[in-house]
Amino acid sequence: MLRLPQNPVVAIVGATGAVGREMLAILEQRAFPIGALRLFASPRSAGSRLPFRGADVVVESLDTGAAIEGVHLALFSAGKGVSREWAPKFRDAGSLVVDNSSAFRSDPACPLVVPEVNPDALDAVRGPAIVANPNCSTIIALVAVTPIHRAIGVERMVVATYQAASGAGAAAMAELESQAHAFSAQRPLDTTIFGRQYLFNVFSHNSAIGPDGANEEERKLLTETRRLWACDSVRVAATCVRVPTLRAHAEAIHLELSRATTEQEVRALLASAPGVAIRDDRTANRFPEPLEAAGADDVLVGRIRMDASVEGGRGIALFVCGDQIRKGAALNAIQIAERFMDQDAPTRRVLATTLGSTR
Repeated sequence: MLRLPQNPVVAIVGATGAVGREMLAILEQRAFPIGALRLFASPRSAGSRLPFRGADVVVESLDTGAAIEGVHLALFSAGKGVSREWAPKFRDAGSLVVDNSSAFRSDPACPLVVPEVNPDALDAVRGPAIVANPNCSTIIALVAVTPIHRAIGVERMVVATYQAASGAGAAAMAELESQAHAFSAQRPLDTTIFGRQYLFNVFSHNSAIGPDGANEEERKLLTETRRLWACDSVRVAATCVRVPTLRAHAEAIHLELSRATTEQEVRALLASAPGVAIRDDRTANRFPEPLEAAGADDVLVGRIRMDASVEGGRGIALFVCGDQIRKGAALNAIQIAERFMDQDAPTRRVLATTLGSTR
C-alpha cells in the first residue's frame, strides 16, 4: 500500500466551496501533517486568501497554466467536470487524488471507499492513483448499516432520504436562507438554484430522472452499496427528496435481514460501531435531528425498532442523520488520506479530540 511522506504537500482543488472550506477546517482539527498547502479554485477566486493554522494561504487559479507538480495529496471537491479534466493530470504528476465528485465512482480502476465500510479496498493502491468518495447519502446510510450487514447480512434495504440544501452546495444554502428572510419581509423569493420555492417545501431530489423513473441519487444508493459491500445480490429501493434544512441529511432505513435478530442485538452492534452515535430516547421522544448532526463527525442513529412487516423477525427500522458536508464529503476524503500516512492516525485522532473537532 502506498505511503505518503511524513509531511506531504497537500492541495485542495475547489478550496473556496463549502466542502473545500470544510476540508481546510478538518485538516487543522485533526492535526493532519502538512509540509506545504496549496489551494486551487476557479480563475475568479485566484488571489483570494483562506485562513489555515494562523496564517493566510493564497488561492491559485486552476487553469491551463497551473503548476501542479510536487503535490503528494490532492483533495478534489470542485465538481465532476473539473475532476474529469484535472484529477488524471494530478495523478500523472505524482499525486494521490481523493475525489469527492461522481466522476470516478463507477470506474473499476479507482477504489470507491468509506473507511468504516471497506478500508481494504485501499490496499492495492501502490502509487499515484485516484480514489473516489461515494455519494453522501450512501456514506451516511452505510456507516450505520454496515455493522448490521457484517454480523447478520442485509438482503434488502429500503431508504427514504431527507436531504439538506448543503448537498447542492453553498449557493443552495444561501438561497434557502435568503428565502427565509424574503418570506418574513413579504418580498418575492429568489428561486435561481432550484427553480421553485424551497422554504416550507419538499420536492424530489434535483438530479436527472432516468427512463425507469429513478433519479441519479436513488440509483447511486443501489450501485454504490453493491460495490462498497462487494455484494451484487443486495436489493436497494430508494426515494430521495430535498427538505428545507440547511445542513445534514436524514434517512429512514428499513432492512430485510438474512436471519432473525432482536432489537437488543442491533443496538449492541451499533453501540460498538466506528463512526456511529446512538440517539434513541423514547421517553423524551428525542432521536437524530439534522441540527444535532450538523458539524459532527459521527452518523447519528435512532428509532431502532423491529419492522413487523418483515416475517420471521428479520426486519429492522432505523432513522439516521449525518452531516453531508463533513462525513458525507470532506471528512470521508481526509479519513481516506489518513490511511496512507505512516501509522500516525491514532495519535492525530487523540489530538483532534482534545481540540474539540469531534463530539
